[in-house]
Amino acid sequence: MENRFYIKELDSYQKASDLSKERMGTNPNYDLELLPTKQMQEEMWEFLQYRGKNLVAEKFYTERRFYHHLCRMLKEKNNRPESFLDWGKEKWMQQMKIWLLQQGLPLTAPFKNKCGGRGTQRARTLGYIECLIDYLTDLRDVDVNEITKDVWKIKKLDIQVKQDLIRPRKTISFTGISQPELKEEIKKAVYFQLRIESLETVKKELTAIRRFSRYLNEHKKNIQSCADLDRTIIEEYLVYMKTEDTGTKKYRAEITRLRSILNMVADIYQYPQVKDLILNRDIPPNIRSEFKVYSDAELKRFNEFLAKVDIQTARVMTIHQMLGTRISDTLTLRTDCLMEQNGEILIRIYQMKTHYYEKPISQELAALIREAIRYTEERYGKCKYIFTNENDHTKPMTYSLIQGRITTAIYRENLRDDNENYFTFGTHMYRHVYGVKLVEMHLDDWTIARLLGHKSLKNVKYYRKMSNQILANDTRKARNRLSQMVLECLDGWEEEYEQIRHDDSL
Repeated sequence: MENRFYIKELDSYQKASDLSKERMGTNPNYDLELLPTKQMQEEMWEFLQYRGKNLVAEKFYTERRFYHHLCRMLKEKNNRPESFLDWGKEKWMQQMKIWLLQQGLPLTAPFKNKCGGRGTQRARTLGYIECLIDYLTDLRDVDVNEITKDVWKIKKLDIQVKQDLIRPRKTISFTGISQPELKEEIKKAVYFQLRIESLETVKKELTAIRRFSRYLNEHKKNIQSCADLDRTIIEEYLVYMKTEDTGTKKYRAEITRLRSILNMVADIYQYPQVKDLILNRDIPPNIRSEFKVYSDAELKRFNEFLAKVDIQTARVMTIHQMLGTRISDTLTLRTDCLMEQNGEILIRIYQMKTHYYEKPISQELAALIREAIRYTEERYGKCKYIFTNENDHTKPMTYSLIQGRITTAIYRENLRDDNENYFTFGTHMYRHVYGVKLVEMHLDDWTIARLLGHKSLKNVKYYRKMSNQILANDTRKARNRLSQMVLECLDGWEEEYEQIRHDDSL
């Protein structure tokens, strides 16, 4: 095996621009001789081959800095391992943190997210080490049953996992559950939950059980299994959550999710004493968040702003507004979604939460959708989705991509709302606007529900919470008639009541 890994041999290097190749130098490579053992050199060669296939050449080249940090740390260690797998990931991270601090290098770095928010993240060297150890561990455990691991890879599970295509997840982690017996019980429960619930719902349930596990580890160390739970422990935990652990803002949802996963464990392991340990009265009533919509002025400013972003992104946001769909429904529109029936153009919309529904649309909206289809097919050929993923044409465009494009443009163009704050990427508010406009058109509840893709009428009432101005406009005639009836009843009253008749406010 050669002792250098040459970046020029990567396919991504051949596709790199001349400027990018110039920045990488004449013969960019990784010197494997910097690693102390033959075993480590072979393992790193495997990792670099994997990494080189998943990164553009220049980014792969810049990661040499983290590789050199690793090599220098190993060189200074007296009791270094023979293989990267001789230490657990936790020890690798610990040793790397110690070395970084000794060199005067930070453990965190500032970042700015796609929504404009600022924060801190761990040093990129630590992320590189974690990626290396995870890859080599997976390579070693390739024949191990996935559900025995503490981190499951979604694509390796032998069941069909239902998840949001525009916010794809790759893993499910159980590492935050410190009790071994409890962890195994939760793994089996999650495996069954994934058959009936979406991945996002299951991950939220795992968040609830991890918080419960931390409580048990700190206050009830004798509890190692769900079989050890009783009503007293649950009551103490509920008090703890309300008084000490106030980290969650969605207390009702957290308790509901904890009950769901504990009940699944009770069904699987036949723990009758665990079934319904959390009672209905433990769950507080739902407090619905404020129903917000954009004003007409804000919508006008936003749509003028869309002329300054790329054409397909502008089409996404315009179609999203005109359909009144969830953003997941818009981004998963299929290239065969349009059809004609009795002279009307219908569109078929697939919903992640349910199945699909159809509704009529205007000629103008249909023309816009056809243009978006034509744009995609000219660049990527026949695709399943109108707004396709540029890296994998079998999948739809991701939420993070469209969010990043819009948010970057908002800050670049200094787009502000009516309160002089930056616009947020509030894609669901356009659905609220759509629903409110349907109400203002005085459509019946069933029609509104059908156009929004709801199966029932229970949510239509939120769109009917109209503003005072709409209420004033719609009831003016009725109020004037009632006032006239009152005035007619004043005939014959004494003079002190005559002032009412001449009150301009009436």
